[in-house]
Amino acid sequence: MKKRNLESGFTLIELMTALSIFTVIMTVSMGSILGIFDANRKSRSQRSVMTNLNLVLESMSKEMRYGRNYHCGSGSIEIPQNCASGGSLIGFISSENEQYIYRLNGTAIERKVAGGNYIVLTSPEVFIDDLIFYTLGAGTDNTLQPKVIIKVKGHAGSGDDRSDFVLQTLVSQRTLEE
Repeated sequence: MKKRNLESGFTLIELMTALSIFTVIMTVSMGSILGIFDANRKSRSQRSVMTNLNLVLESMSKEMRYGRNYHCGSGSIEIPQNCASGGSLIGFISSENEQYIYRLNGTAIERKVAGGNYIVLTSPEVFIDDLIFYTLGAGTDNTLQPKVIIKVKGHAGSGDDRSDFVLQTLVSQRTLEE
């Protein structure tokens, strides 16, 4: 009779030990899985932001590449002007002979075409902290090929999900001045 009791099941201590080990393993596993889900969500958000910024910078670069009469800084937009120390606004004449203006307004990059209204280019998830244009070779008093350096500083998200970025690109004019 005593032998049958020893072979019939687990003791209370064995069940409690097994349940405790199972609980610890599940708690650690769930924490890891939730961390992976959070990292995946942040990664997708960051990819969306970078895709939007890539599109904005590529659009700006394309228009500037085939533009002329670059003007950076204060003064009349129609007169070409270098801006070696940087400015937050740039204007130029496009390949279709329309005037383009890019600027930072609050936390968004905006574009204005041929006297129309400013249009926001960046998505609401992107916060641009600083937009600087450096223009070299824009004046008629030199033989330099006109070029524009664009520097963008900003962030996406807030709190623990905040991701800062700094992007910089150089655009050189493709068409020769006449």
